[in-house]
Amino acid sequence: MGKDYEYLDDYTVGEKMLSPARTITEADIVNFAGFTGDWHPLHTDVVYASTTPFKERITHGMITLNIGMALPFRLGPYSSYLPKSFIAFYGMDKVRFIAPTRIGDTIHCEVEVVEIKDKNKKRGVLTTRQSVKNQNGELLVTYIIRVLCGKRPESL
Repeated sequence: MGKDYEYLDDYTVGEKMLSPARTITEADIVNFAGFTGDWHPLHTDVVYASTTPFKERITHGMITLNIGMALPFRLGPYSSYLPKSFIAFYGMDKVRFIAPTRIGDTIHCEVEVVEIKDKNKKRGVLTTRQSVKNQNGELLVTYIIRVLCGKRPESL
């Protein structure tokens, strides 16, 4: 994206951004299961998964959420949807897992600025609605993210 974000003041409500895409792999599932200890057979057992309504293994929902929410950090060279004055992750709300992500799906994240709220003269909260979708445009996961960031300093 061509826009360079430094401060909370650089955003407008309704502004939208689109992340690059990334394909979910077998290695993602194995690494995630090993890292978290979540070896549920729906994700790791081909025979078991074939007996489920999905008829095949699906990705852990948290893989889709975590990779999906990180994709907007790759909006361009040395760029991100976060401002350079980013201070901290402030919270996440309304997480919904809408549809399964399958091995081989290529996901991207759509970001929309939904609120800009001042906390004081120096800081504010940027609220975005994020939607992770697959290569067919199907919604997989949706959530609201809040980040604490700096405001443009007042000139003397």
